[in-house]
Amino acid sequence: MMTLSECAAQHDWFNALLTFGLCCGLVISYAPQHYRIISTGTSLGLSPWFLLLGSTSAAAGMLNMITLQWRIIRCCSTLPLGSCAEMSAGVVQVGLQWLMFTIILVLYMIYYPQELKYEDDGDQPTARPPNKSSTKRDEWGTSVILTWVVILHFLIISMTTLYLLYTTPLSASPSEPLPDRVSSWATFLGVSSALLAAIQYAPQIAYTYNIKLVGALSIPMMLIQTPGAILMVLSIALRPGTNWTSWITFAVAGIMQGSLLTMCIIWKLRQRRLGIDDFGQPRVSSQGMQDSVLAVGSTSETTPLLGSGS
Repeated sequence: MMTLSECAAQHDWFNALLTFGLCCGLVISYAPQHYRIISTGTSLGLSPWFLLLGSTSAAAGMLNMITLQWRIIRCCSTLPLGSCAEMSAGVVQVGLQWLMFTIILVLYMIYYPQELKYEDDGDQPTARPPNKSSTKRDEWGTSVILTWVVILHFLIISMTTLYLLYTTPLSASPSEPLPDRVSSWATFLGVSSALLAAIQYAPQIAYTYNIKLVGALSIPMMLIQTPGAILMVLSIALRPGTNWTSWITFAVAGIMQGSLLTMCIIWKLRQRRLGIDDFGQPRVSSQGMQDSVLAVGSTSETTPLLGSGS
C-alpha cells in the first residue's frame, strides 16, 4: 500500500470540471440512442460489426487508462474521497464511455426483430424455430457470435491487465516510467483500441450507405458526440500519466463518426423527399391524415342524398 507522502493530491480544477462535464455529456449523448431503440422496439439499421468493433475498442481504451493510471488509483486508499475522485476521474470517464456503448450492444440483441431471427423450411422468416430444421438467419447468427466475441475479448484483456498490474513491481511515483512489460501492454491496448475505432465505423457506414436509411441510428447522439470528441481528447491528454495511446482512440472515432453523421443527414433529407420514415415505411403527414378524415366525412354526408335520389 502506498503511503500518504507518496500519494500527493493533485488539483486541477479546469480538468476536473471538464471531465465532470464530459461524463454528464456522455450520458446525455448516448441517451437518445438508447431511447430510440427502446421506443421504436427495434434495433434494425445497426450493424453488428459496428457494435463488435466499438465495444472491443472501448474496452481496450478503458483498460489502457486503468493501466496507465493504476498507481494513481492505488493512492485512493490514502487520499480523501474528493481527491481520489478528482485524480481518477479519467478512468471513470473512459469507463463510462465503455458502459454506455456496451448498453447499445445489449439493446441491439434484446430488440433485434423477432421475425428476422430464424427462417423456416420455406426460407420464410419466423419469430422462433417451428421445428428442429429451422436455422438462424445469417445476420442474427453473426450477431450472436460477435456478442460472444465481445464477452471473451473483455474477459481476456481484463484478466491479463490485472495479472500484470498485481505481479509487476511498480514505482510509487506516477511520474516515473512504468516497467517495460506493463508499458508495452498499455501501448498494445491503446493502439489496438485506436485501430478498432478506425475501422469501427466502416461496417456501419457501408451498411447505412447500402440501405440508404437512417434506421435505428440516432442523429442527436452523433450531433452531440462528434464535437464532444475534441473535448474528450483534451481532457484525457491533460491527465497525468497518460500519453497519445490514451486519446488517439477518441480522435479517430470522432472523425469517423462525423462521416457517419454526414451520411445520415443526407439520407434523412432523402427520406423526407421520398416520403418515407427512417425504416423505409411510407410516412403519412398530418395534412394527409386530415384530408383522409375530411374525405370520409364528406362521403358519409352525401351518401344519404345519393340514396334518396335513386
